[in-house]
Amino acid sequence: MTVRVVIVDDQALVRAGFRMVLGSQPDLEVVGEAIDGADALRVLDRVTADVVVMDVRMPTMDGVEATRRICAQPAGGPKVLVLTTFDTEADAFAALRAGASGFLLKNVPPEELLAAIRVVAGGESVVAPSITRRLLDRFAGQLGTGPTEDPRLAQLTDREREILLLVAQGLANAEIAARIHVAEATVKTHVGRILAKLQLRDRVQAVVLAYESGLVTPGAEGLRTT
Repeated sequence: MTVRVVIVDDQALVRAGFRMVLGSQPDLEVVGEAIDGADALRVLDRVTADVVVMDVRMPTMDGVEATRRICAQPAGGPKVLVLTTFDTEADAFAALRAGASGFLLKNVPPEELLAAIRVVAGGESVVAPSITRRLLDRFAGQLGTGPTEDPRLAQLTDREREILLLVAQGLANAEIAARIHVAEATVKTHVGRILAKLQLRDRVQAVVLAYESGLVTPGAEGLRTT
């Protein structure tokens, strides 16, 4: 299977470098390029992509707003991997809340970028849930005036709700399996069902939802039982 990629960056040299790196891989194909977020939306109207490699800070429309618009499209749209030269938690927080499936610095080794694109294309995230939790703890005040129960949570069984809470604490499938005494494959199945019911792209978005709905209290290990 070939992963179709669109590169979005306002610097022609950066786009050329990414295109060269990706072009060296038989399973990756660059199907489009854009100079900013607005241009990316126009390109995606013309081509079919699996992953968008998106810069954060660009003129006209930045990568966060472009990510938000791309991820607001019906299910089946491209996943977004956000890259930036700035090592700031604010950028990561904004990108993840907008729906990005991953966040990396541009100076990562080429093999890490290639691996991240493949992981995101496969429906996973490249930002560990534990890192997402740290970001949300720090920026919890930006989540709004207070937690609001998401009506989608009513679809979950008690077991699925329990697993969602553990995912939101940053536990991996194996750790969750050990905690609740089930097979790791069973946890994986539950996580897949949770994401499908909640219409979420990956575990990172599950963590965000858990915070926004008040299921997890910022800075605390305890869980709210509602």
